[in-house]
Amino acid sequence: MTKPTKWQLDPLPIKQDLETKSVLKRLPKAHAALAELKGIASTIPNQNILINTLGLQEAKDSSEIENIITTHDELYKTGLSLISSLDSKEVQNYIEAMKVGFALIQQNQLLTNNTILKIQERLEKNKAGFRKVPGTVLKNASSGEVVYEPPQDYDTIVGLMKNLEEFINDDSITDLDPLIKMAIIHLQFESIHPFYDGNGRTGRIINILYLITQGLLNLPILYLSNYIIKNKQKYYELLQSVRTENRWEEWLIYMIESVEKTSKDTIELISQIKLQMQSMKTTLRENYKFYSQDLLNNLFKHPYSKIEFLVKDLGVSRLTAANYLNQLSNDGILRKEKLGKSNYYVNEGLFELLKKR
Repeated sequence: MTKPTKWQLDPLPIKQDLETKSVLKRLPKAHAALAELKGIASTIPNQNILINTLGLQEAKDSSEIENIITTHDELYKTGLSLISSLDSKEVQNYIEAMKVGFALIQQNQLLTNNTILKIQERLEKNKAGFRKVPGTVLKNASSGEVVYEPPQDYDTIVGLMKNLEEFINDDSITDLDPLIKMAIIHLQFESIHPFYDGNGRTGRIINILYLITQGLLNLPILYLSNYIIKNKQKYYELLQSVRTENRWEEWLIYMIESVEKTSKDTIELISQIKLQMQSMKTTLRENYKFYSQDLLNNLFKHPYSKIEFLVKDLGVSRLTAANYLNQLSNDGILRKEKLGKSNYYVNEGLFELLKKR
């Protein structure tokens, strides 16, 4: 048996044919699911609802891959500034970083190294930038064995990241399908491992932002972390199999399937959110004179709401906002909870829907 050629971290593009029959066969269903997701997302009246609810879910899942564990309850309380556990704060940093990246690509229509640096800066709350000190290695979590050594030299890292930036933004470099390209970008970024911390989470934000730059989605709502959690061992094995055995086909198929399956899961989740919104809209319109679309949007943008959110989103006084929320909780539309001196209000249907996922 011929020993596999050792993989080298070379500049992109990849110098081999990656569009095998098996890879190409899986692309149409993934693209169809993405297109359906893009369509259903556009039917939500206030798309910040999806950015917030699905973004928080992704932040939780992506952080969990890095063993940063928090519950939904802790996460939403942190968003209300009611608690501040280290892990839940890390998850909040993730959602902030994703929003920073999304705003920048909307502004520039490009996914640049400057954007990637700002994402990581917001994620880690530091300005360390690309690694300058050698010594970074990737180890097997259970055995401690070194499984991969990324580039150590600062100039090499900068050069590879500049090459990656060109590959991301210059479509004349390759005519590969965008989903294949996304999988290559992800593997290349994780292999460069340009930062001291936050590489995995930054890389997963890059995935979604790249799909937006390609026009495959309009919003950052397709998050692959839930799929990766369910197939975590396979994810790391396939990443490494490209490095050690040049097994690109299996890696590409894994990533394409993750897009298809995650798209379908997200379509189902958005459909359930729409049903809940319609049901609550009917209840509010029929029973409360203070009903407004802005109020409904607020209750679905924040699984846990508070008076300050209504003051900001509806432009009402604190007293008016408190009256609205207390009346809804007294009638069982929301659940009122007290923590310390503060009250918060839970949209239980939305909370249970997100928790189940």
